[in-house]
Amino acid sequence: MRRVLLAIVLLWPLLAQGAVLEEVLGNGLKVLIQEERKAPLVVVQLYYKVGAKDEPEHLAGISHLLEHMMFKGTERLGPSEYSRLIQRIGGVNNAFTTKDYTMYYAQVPSEGLELVLSLEAERMARLRLNSQEVLSERAVVMEERRLRYEDDPQSSLYEEVLAAAFKVHPYERPVIGWMQSLQNIGPQELRQHYRRFYSPGNAVLVLVGALEAREALRLVRKHFGPLQARETAARAALKEPPQRGQRRVYLRREAELPYVLVAYHVPSFLQAPEEAAALEVLAQVLSGGRSARFFRRLVKGREVALGAFASYSSLQPEPFLFFLGGTPRAGREAEALEQAIYEEVEAVKARPPSEQELQRAKNQLEAALLMGQDSLFFQAELLGMFELMGDWRLKERYLQALRAVRAEDVSRVARKYLRKDNSTVGILIPLKKEAGHGPAH
Repeated sequence: MRRVLLAIVLLWPLLAQGAVLEEVLGNGLKVLIQEERKAPLVVVQLYYKVGAKDEPEHLAGISHLLEHMMFKGTERLGPSEYSRLIQRIGGVNNAFTTKDYTMYYAQVPSEGLELVLSLEAERMARLRLNSQEVLSERAVVMEERRLRYEDDPQSSLYEEVLAAAFKVHPYERPVIGWMQSLQNIGPQELRQHYRRFYSPGNAVLVLVGALEAREALRLVRKHFGPLQARETAARAALKEPPQRGQRRVYLRREAELPYVLVAYHVPSFLQAPEEAAALEVLAQVLSGGRSARFFRRLVKGREVALGAFASYSSLQPEPFLFFLGGTPRAGREAEALEQAIYEEVEAVKARPPSEQELQRAKNQLEAALLMGQDSLFFQAELLGMFELMGDWRLKERYLQALRAVRAEDVSRVARKYLRKDNSTVGILIPLKKEAGHGPAH
């Protein structure tokens, strides 16, 4: 184990500190380029600083719907032509929307770089929003929402917990939107959203792969440089007030088993790097595999859970949530699992994890970063995510903070944040499906 950890410590600087060419074009587009010649491929990722948190409440889901529409044609490209052109040269492409940003990506053979840049510049400046296409794609998104959330009891509970946990901050809204808000979105609303947020000065372009950085920058300037700078709408700065009492929500849905979800307000890495690193380690100590506490004690030992987890991601621009939860074993009540989870949390608060637990958790986190370096996509994504948090160079500080976590730090953040008054609890109460009736929508 020591030899593996030592290898990670020694190899990480070689993998993570590759030269990054950085430039801001005259129109405001931020460009990051990193040469990585492991394979004759290039990854292009284009981030727009707009996500679910930037939407008017009555138009929740508009960023995600606009992401879909970016594949439906421009003034020069027909519907789906973008993807066909990428696939024709052996590439892949897609996109996703989060609460904080929207990202479009393509991975292509190196000689396809200019094609991708030309297509992305075209979409940034000349998107076509055909009314019939908008209505058709809106129906697709509404069906996606129905399948992934309204017909999924655990996902529905997650939405309920977020809506209860956040009273002010727009993180309470689902990225996909609500069914009612989606019905409010038409071509005009999408055009306004596109004009407000899809501009060079509100975007970050990341290129990683088998390329020559200066030549790649020349191509970026060629295709994006002529695009006109536009003023971008300022992002709302809303701060969630401190929670001063436990909130509980109950959801009665057709399901086989109960489900428990507990959420605590916590900082992100940007607000509190050392605490965020300790919270990352805490999540691993509790549920980082079969050797972690939840599996050993709740699944195998006490047999109170079919599965239990701790989940936390520090790489968000604003404070979010630390989650605990799980599914009780058949015949066990949700409240029994909830109490067992709390008992494990209290044990960490009272006594720091052992040195073996601490090293295992830190090793798992570092190993995930190390193994991710084999992926061009992951390397580009690290640059993009940290840049959106403020500066791509923060990734070095992130690793340093993880390495510096002590056992007492893990107990300290558990005591500080995993408190009853700071929690929102969701309980899924299963209802048996009535014979002859399908799921209610």
